[in-house]
Amino acid sequence: MNFSFVIPVYNRPDEIDELLESLTKQTYAKPFEVIIVEDGSTVPCEHIIDKYRSKLQITYYLKYNSGPGDSRNFGMQYAKGDYFLILDSDCILPAQYLTEVDKSLSARYVDCFGGPDNMLPSFTPIQKAINFAMTSPLTTGGVRGGSEKIVKFQPRSFNMGISRNAFEASKGFSNIHPGEDPDLSIRLWKMGFETKLISEAFVYHKRRIDWEKFYIQVNKFGKVRPILNKWYPEYAKPTFFLPALFVLGVFLGIIATFFLFDYILRLYFLYTVIIFMVSTFKNRSLKVGYYSIIAVWRQFFGYGMGFIESYYKIFILKKEPKEAFPELFFKV
Repeated sequence: MNFSFVIPVYNRPDEIDELLESLTKQTYAKPFEVIIVEDGSTVPCEHIIDKYRSKLQITYYLKYNSGPGDSRNFGMQYAKGDYFLILDSDCILPAQYLTEVDKSLSARYVDCFGGPDNMLPSFTPIQKAINFAMTSPLTTGGVRGGSEKIVKFQPRSFNMGISRNAFEASKGFSNIHPGEDPDLSIRLWKMGFETKLISEAFVYHKRRIDWEKFYIQVNKFGKVRPILNKWYPEYAKPTFFLPALFVLGVFLGIIATFFLFDYILRLYFLYTVIIFMVSTFKNRSLKVGYYSIIAVWRQFFGYGMGFIESYYKIFILKKEPKEAFPELFFKV
């Protein structure tokens, strides 16, 4: 297989530097291509790309801002390989990444795969806490690549691969964001293409966001899910409602305390203690354990509130998704 990395970047030259440096250290013996798509950045990264022209087979494109999905499509249109590897610019690859991808696809080929995210010891306490919230089986992040026991794995665009055939048949990512990756996965399934998880093809996902940005991000995730449920009702799952039920349970628990029934809030307190203990033990840090409480509660409330708002507008008020949430759709 001939691999082409396709990486959109928006105002993050420092991130792309770290990612490209990790690409120079791949153990994979065959040549591979790297395509960087600058998505209308006001802080361009071309000077960073120039550092790697002698080390990597790299091509740089600058285009107007149209979102990550359209930028990935743009890069895949110009890619020369027969299999495209999609990464976010805030990822760092372990040296064996491409070797593991090639080994897995050679053993059982699929036209689309996804890999998990991991963290480096150098990550900040907040980054480690957010990583815990986004990957732990104790949260809704547990299905992001920790287990193959999933009927149909939905690759996420921070770390995924798609064949040229699947890209050309599906026309790639849609203009919704976030949510463009599960949308693509479902469309591929409906066209007969298979997806799978490659557990060994993990990336170090260096999320550079603060608490407010994290809440906004997961809130958008919550808004997108009812839209996808409306578009593809056959793939809707009861587990998608869990964050919304978490939020409603908190409000119910508060109301119940006025009637001297505090057992609901006690359960939430117990869950919070478990989060703290597990994260503290895993990360060997009381500070990360404390931050993980903040991250998990922001994750549940951000996603849950977004889900409730979207469900009300989409299924109760019967609004069209683009009318209800125009900010979730890029104009291409």
